Amino acid sequence: MDRNMQMADLDGLGEEDRLKMSNMIDSLQVRDSLRMYNSLVEKCFTHCVENFRRKTLDKQEESCVQRCAEKFLKHSMRVSMRFAELNQGSPTPD
Repeated sequence: MDRNMQMADLDGLGEEDRLKMSNMIDSLQVRDSLRMYNSLVEKCFTHCVENFRRKTLDKQEESCVQRCAEKFLKHSMRVSMRFAELNQGSPTPD
């Protein structure tokens, strides 16, 4: 979410409440980013890594992880964009 848009939405609040809301929004965004990253790692690792023969990934596993991560990130970006499109078109509660 755009930081300026968030702050504009909070204009009706007092300074202390605005700061609390801003901090809460920031922590929710960090939490969601970490969840997305953890989900990416878990899905790609489970899908691509077949055994633990050595410390590093072999070429096939490395290629699989890279493709998996790219697909996951593209999908996540597309979902975010679609959500933003839908959110812009929805009426605001009064």
